[in-house]
Amino acid sequence: MNEDFHLYLDSADLAELKTCLPHPVVHGVTTNPTLLKRAGVGRGDVPGLLKRCLDLGARQVQAQVYSSDVDGMLEDAKVLLSHFDRGQLVVKIPATRQGLDAGARLIAEGVPVTWTAVYAPEQAHFAAQLGAAYAAPYLGRLEDAGVDGLGLIAQMQSLVAQRPSPRTRLLVASIRSREAYLSLLALGVGAITIPPRLFAELLDHPATLAAERGFLADAGDLT
Repeated sequence: MNEDFHLYLDSADLAELKTCLPHPVVHGVTTNPTLLKRAGVGRGDVPGLLKRCLDLGARQVQAQVYSSDVDGMLEDAKVLLSHFDRGQLVVKIPATRQGLDAGARLIAEGVPVTWTAVYAPEQAHFAAQLGAAYAAPYLGRLEDAGVDGLGLIAQMQSLVAQRPSPRTRLLVASIRSREAYLSLLALGVGAITIPPRLFAELLDHPATLAAERGFLADAGDLT
């Protein structure tokens, strides 16, 4: 697999995730408090869920802090990180003033960080400047707000690409269609996180499946 690009699954629903994992094209699993609430997963259950994802073949998992102040974010991160080996967990932090501060402190300790809810190019720039593993804009939500989401993400991609070392990947979330996914690939983004339902659409092309059925039928007639 091309290690330059990271595909994540965006879900906290283990049953959904099991329909996709394990698979070599998947780098990892992203979660956030909204996804956890939707799936009925409490805070105490998050480490177990993410460890199960690692058991299923995910190489990295991402979980978000719950606090809004720097000390609270750092404490949340410490609790989450205590359950994982170094590098397995990426800590997600909203790209607020306090979040940039807390994330920079974690990065200084060697913790991979995703700054999430990135809505402006300067936020992506700051994430790259501070050495984030990822900066996460939301394509669908940008478009819902009447913004040219792809245009804005192209601008963000240009900014993060100016700082190749350490490399920060845009991790684009809120992906709702195959067309959006392909458009993001064309922009050269470094990572995308998708809902499990879209995974099947990307991997199970009807024409390919029909061709396989034909090949298998013909193979059965070979002597």
